[in-house]
Amino acid sequence: MSFRQPSILPGFGLTLGFTTAFLSVIVLLPLAALVLAATSLSFEAFVRTVLSARALGSYRLSFGASLLAASVNSVFGFVLAWTLTRYDFPGRRLLDALIDMPFALPTAVSGIALTTVFARNGWIGRYLAPLGIEVAYTWLGITLALTLISLPFAVRTVQPALIEVQRELEEAAETLGAGRFTVFRRIILPTVLPALLTGFTLAFARAVGEYGSVIFIAGNLPLKTEITPLLIVIHLEQFDYGGAAALGLVMLSVSFLVLLTINLLQGWGRARAARVAR
Repeated sequence: MSFRQPSILPGFGLTLGFTTAFLSVIVLLPLAALVLAATSLSFEAFVRTVLSARALGSYRLSFGASLLAASVNSVFGFVLAWTLTRYDFPGRRLLDALIDMPFALPTAVSGIALTTVFARNGWIGRYLAPLGIEVAYTWLGITLALTLISLPFAVRTVQPALIEVQRELEEAAETLGAGRFTVFRRIILPTVLPALLTGFTLAFARAVGEYGSVIFIAGNLPLKTEITPLLIVIHLEQFDYGGAAALGLVMLSVSFLVLLTINLLQGWGRARAARVAR
């Protein structure tokens, strides 16, 4: 019995073997090494490391700020993608290019730039400080940095989906008396929902692993503004490789569960869109 669909293209075995070997070397082996390094600790030491007050505080900050940044980018990334795909205006190409700027900038440069702008004596921070709004060296600054570096993932994922929305269906619905919100809810949203969820997933994954831009604006105060990647680096600097691997394993496990959930939601969104299309 064959477990694959017949194909007129040759080389399936070769390409599958290359793909499996490449993924094993690049992805599976490093992950296996991380798990083995974490298991070098005793169970008591593992629990003590991953459930310490400092570690729990870093989890709340890292995952909470990443979820918030990904949520913000899902909303405003959709608005940006909508603007770029639906309207033609002077400077559109420049705006489109600026969205990709976080891809090109070193993350440390992004962190320094944000700190320069939002510190108490910064260009914007000096006006926010009298209002009691602290950005630099707080969770708000960390969220801002994560929003900046993950924005392109949300925008670039939604743009192709918006282009695929059939304008004829929108015009037909409006002709039949449907309001703008109804058109958005019944036609546009089902089409772009899988892309929105994908953009959220990519933005979250990018934000969780961010290090360079955050350490400059976070202040790195234990139990307050210390992210988990920084805590992992601190363990490495103390030659506590097992502790660093244990924290990395926790990050990997939680990220995997979140990504799995989002992928299940993507499948639901695609199935719902297919039902709406019928």
